[in-house]
Amino acid sequence: MNTLYPIFLKTEQLSVLVVGGGYVALEKLQFLFKSSPNAQVTLLAPMVRAETKAFIEHKNVHVIKGTYRRKYLQKKHVVIATTDQPKVNERIYCDCRRKHILVNVADNPPLCDFYMGGIVTKGNLKLAISTNGKSPTLAKRLRQWLEVFLPEETDALLDKLNIYRNRLKGDFEQKVRAMNKLTEKLLEQHD
Repeated sequence: MNTLYPIFLKTEQLSVLVVGGGYVALEKLQFLFKSSPNAQVTLLAPMVRAETKAFIEHKNVHVIKGTYRRKYLQKKHVVIATTDQPKVNERIYCDCRRKHILVNVADNPPLCDFYMGGIVTKGNLKLAISTNGKSPTLAKRLRQWLEVFLPEETDALLDKLNIYRNRLKGDFEQKVRAMNKLTEKLLEQHD
């Protein structure tokens, strides 16, 4: 049973630290910026691969060349550990837990407060896919399938529903009832 609670973070308002500058760091950064192009990121690594440098060149990434020290956690909200040194990743995890900072240790589910699952985006619609850390590959394949399956006009539908919602009168419960009634018709059309 998947007991994870999905949330969508406003990463442009949070400070994210990625520790490591290799291929795994690049993968995590690509995933983060694909979904959150305005994320506030600090990259900490003694060496940053050329591919990673090229990717972050025009992104909001502050690079610190150095090795992990607890002081780098100051004012951080989310940390992603991607080093190839298990002891360093474990220390990052323990330090983050003590400071109540959300942490993800790449490819080590027991040392993660959150997973970076598959994300499908169609304009303003964003769907998150989780396999509870069991198969990131399946999450990726489901993401790819949904990206093809969801109609391109999804965003236009969202815009129309938002206009309708903003024109509704009454209290919150009345608006919810009206939106539920309207969107029920979407399901009826596909039966």
